[in-house]
Amino acid sequence: MKILTSVKILVTIFFLVAVSISCEKKKTAIVKKIDNTAEVKRLTIIADKQFDNVQYDSAYYNYHKILNIADTVKDRVDYVEAIISLGYLHINRGELDESEHITIKAIPHLKYMKKTRFAFNVYMILGFDYIRSDDFEKAHLYFTKAHNLNVSKFRKLESLNCIGDVYFREKKYKKATEIFEKIVNDSFYKKNTEPMYLSDHALAMVNLGTSYQFAKNPKALYYLKKALELRIKAKNRADQAYNYNSLSYYYSDKDLKLSHYYALKAYSIANELDIYPIKYRALGYLINSSTGGDIEKYSQLYTKLIDSINKVKVFGKNQSTYAKYNFNKDKKENLQLKSQKIEHELEMQRQKNRSFISYLIIFVSAMALVFIVFYVIKKGKKESNAEVFKNEMRISEKLQFELEKDIDKILLFSENHNLEKEGNKEEFLSYLNNIYSKTRNISRENSEIAVDENFEKGLKEMISGYTNTNLNIIVNGLNSFSWTKIDRVKKITIFRVVQEVMDQMKTLNNATLASITFEKEEKNIVIMYRDNGTKIAQNYTVLEKRLQNVENRIKTIKGTLNFGTYSESGFKISFKFPI
Repeated sequence: MKILTSVKILVTIFFLVAVSISCEKKKTAIVKKIDNTAEVKRLTIIADKQFDNVQYDSAYYNYHKILNIADTVKDRVDYVEAIISLGYLHINRGELDESEHITIKAIPHLKYMKKTRFAFNVYMILGFDYIRSDDFEKAHLYFTKAHNLNVSKFRKLESLNCIGDVYFREKKYKKATEIFEKIVNDSFYKKNTEPMYLSDHALAMVNLGTSYQFAKNPKALYYLKKALELRIKAKNRADQAYNYNSLSYYYSDKDLKLSHYYALKAYSIANELDIYPIKYRALGYLINSSTGGDIEKYSQLYTKLIDSINKVKVFGKNQSTYAKYNFNKDKKENLQLKSQKIEHELEMQRQKNRSFISYLIIFVSAMALVFIVFYVIKKGKKESNAEVFKNEMRISEKLQFELEKDIDKILLFSENHNLEKEGNKEEFLSYLNNIYSKTRNISRENSEIAVDENFEKGLKEMISGYTNTNLNIIVNGLNSFSWTKIDRVKKITIFRVVQEVMDQMKTLNNATLASITFEKEEKNIVIMYRDNGTKIAQNYTVLEKRLQNVENRIKTIKGTLNFGTYSESGFKISFKFPI
């Protein structure tokens, strides 16, 4: 109440200051903000055209210029488009770290974008970055996020193709092949024969052909050649080079001349377009299929390419900083030139009659603000220290309660038994392991809870931790809905509530089988615990008292706790909270 009163006083004082200052005659300086929207639009049209015409260096320069002059709110669409294009350009250069670094800058803007294609492209770029860095778990995550968006059938098939590629690289060939077969045979491609769709259909065919090659399926070559026909028809030279590499790999253990022929075609195109991943693979196939002096020739080119990529990785940040400096310099010079053309009629503001009361009000306001800040900080520290002390005492009491008997037992055992004997040694180690397990559990109970995409995994691991030789726990429906849409506070509360219920049931019941079921009912989530214990009837009153804290936690998120009636078949408890 004291803080509230002080805040009211402070607000009143600042109101008086505002009124006092506004009543005094003054002149406001007029500063015109430079509007670069037209220039951003112009550069976007130029850069997009350069990108489509495979003029990647020029496009790269102009996209960076857009990032430096664009207003991230007013020009948000062009700003995010530039980030996405740069993400793809860095992938073509083999600069995966740079691609990831620049692409994640678009993520905060996605919630403001009406069209899902922006989020789709961002997720796809990150998926490409991670799959080429062999981080298959993250690649699968982002390709799946892209696939789950409300996008066109074409984009659905494109992202599904990438998911299949992840399975292939994880050596889950059966899953990958099933996905590629589904895409290749989809009726969508029979109805849509534009170059863009032909290229994507061809990519699925290449992936299917490569999968068949690993499975020694004779259809492999058919799909690789069919894909090349589609890419030639689509007039996409970069994709053609990719296809030539696939054919070179196919013939690498069958016909070295043909392998060399296709690798040379792939390298020629990739070298012209400066696409690092295709160039890198083509040189590897050329070395493998060459003889005599050609081996040394292609080996030197391969070494030179690797060295250039390593230099990019080492000096990439410095080069980016240098480019950024140049763009900022251009921006400042442009602003200065434009400023010279704009008439600045700055009206100097002066207060003619500064009253004593204005100074007094400002001084009192400042003193009141300082007092409130110090008061709140001091009170916050005091409450924080009290909470820390309370938690330390609770953990200390739990350690004493849980471990006191075990420590006494192990000390007594070590005094009365010869630990050199094998049987005694094993029993002694068993006691030590029991103490370790209990302390680990206490540590886990008080550890930080992950509330990101790893929450579901952490919750499952926590529940599994209560499984032992005497108790089996079945978890149902944990992944039947998206935990990412649930509020952070609610996730922490649910984690602690389930943990507390498991602790109490482990102590008060003698169940051998338990189940925890997660269900979504309209706009609520229901979590139900059941077991086959028979001991709970004796401890029902104790359990109700101990679960009072659980009930209080549930109420904080507007949830309810329901005790099931005890029967011979076991015990049941459930709680429900709104999403």
